[in-house]
This record gives sequence, C-alpha cells and structure tokens, in this order.
Amino acid sequence: MTLLRGDALSEAFDHGSTAYDRLVSASPGYHAHLRRSARRLGLPEEGRGLRVLDLGCGTGASTAALLAAAPHARITGVDASAGMLERAKAKSWPRGVDFARLPVEELAGRLEAGSFDAVFAGYLFRNLTGPDEALAMVRGLLVPGGRLAVHEYTLGGSPVHRAVWNAVCSLIIQPAGRLTGDADLYRHLRNSVARFDTAPVFAQRLRRAGFVDVRVLPLPGWQTGITHTFVGRTAVVPGVRA
Repeated sequence: MTLLRGDALSEAFDHGSTAYDRLVSASPGYHAHLRRSARRLGLPEEGRGLRVLDLGCGTGASTAALLAAAPHARITGVDASAGMLERAKAKSWPRGVDFARLPVEELAGRLEAGSFDAVFAGYLFRNLTGPDEALAMVRGLLVPGGRLAVHEYTLGGSPVHRAVWNAVCSLIIQPAGRLTGDADLYRHLRNSVARFDTAPVFAQRLRRAGFVDVRVLPLPGWQTGITHTFVGRTAVVPGVRA
C-alpha cells in the first residue's frame, strides 16, 4: 500500500485536476458536507473583518464553502498542486479571495505568525508526511483564540465503517478514477484513508498539538463514520487580545 507523497502526489493531483470537479460533484453530499464543516468554524458576523486560510484548497470547493459560511471574510487559498490551483483561479470569485501555490511545509516561512483568525483544512492531513509538524505550523499562524476546522476522511473505528469505505472505493471511486486515467490518485485515496488516524486518534493529535475545545462532529449520509469535522481553537493568552 505505497502512498503518494510530495511531488509525486502534487503531480497526480495536477493530472487529476481536469476531471476532479466532475467526479466530486457526483459524490452525494460532497459540497453540502464541506459547507457544513465551514459553518462549524462558527465565524461571527459572516466573517466580517476576519482572515481565513483555506489550507489545501484544491479546485476551490472548500473556498466556496467558506464563502457561503462567511461571505465577508478575507480568504486565502493555498495548495501544492499547480493544476488544482489553475482550476480554482479560473472560477469567479469576489474581492477578498486570493490563491497561492504553497506546499504546507513552506507556509511557516512565507506567512507571518498570528496572521489568520481561522484555518480550514479539507481532505489534507492524511496526505502529509508530517501531520504533527503541520498542526504546529497551523497553530502558529492563528491568533490567540483562533479557530480551526478540519474536514477529513477519518474512519470512526468500527469494522463496519472500514467495510463501507472499502466497498465504496472498490465499486465506485477507483473505477471512476481508472476511467479518467487517474488510477494512482484514487488508489492513494483509498489507502491513505485506511492507513490514517481514526477519528478519536486524530482528535488526540489535535490536543497534543495544543488545540483546546476539540470536538469531533459527524456528517450524514453514507459518509457517517467515514468523514468527520474536527473543530478546535488556540488557547487565549492572558493579557493578549484575541
């Protein structure tokens, strides 16, 4: 079960970007679930005056979800795949939305500490070689009391959840990937989920990284027990305005 990492994964997403939006739109609940997770950030006043980082923005589906939840926020979408970003940039966006090609590993050196009020990460952490290092970086980019929402495939721990995931991959996801010439990418998708944290384990990872008030929230439909929203925030430092 070799996983794609680094440049190999970015190149696979570059190739898969042409069919990506079409494939995910055929997945029941995909966009609705992203919008639900974005709402779970709980950004006040529709995001007015807030800076939000869309980490691993892909073709912009998560960016659109953030806009629906916080239409007045300033949103920066970053991704390591040039192909996915090209698709995102080609869409129509209001002022206050911008995109940059930045691998997660380079963010700390390119963005200022405490420069965001919230971070949203959709389908990202299981693709990273160093999720703990990435979470530490995210914590550093957030203001005190800053909010994090992670929308991720994380199995609930029941054998039933794993069986449903394997069945959906075998019967639907991987055959669709083969039809578009992206078999390696969708094989990676299946295996990356199987090898990544369960939902309780990832929640503990967030707590170890210094996030507080961590909660694990389910999503409806066939993704129940397979996809979760994780929310948390950085601690408020006494005497420092959040």
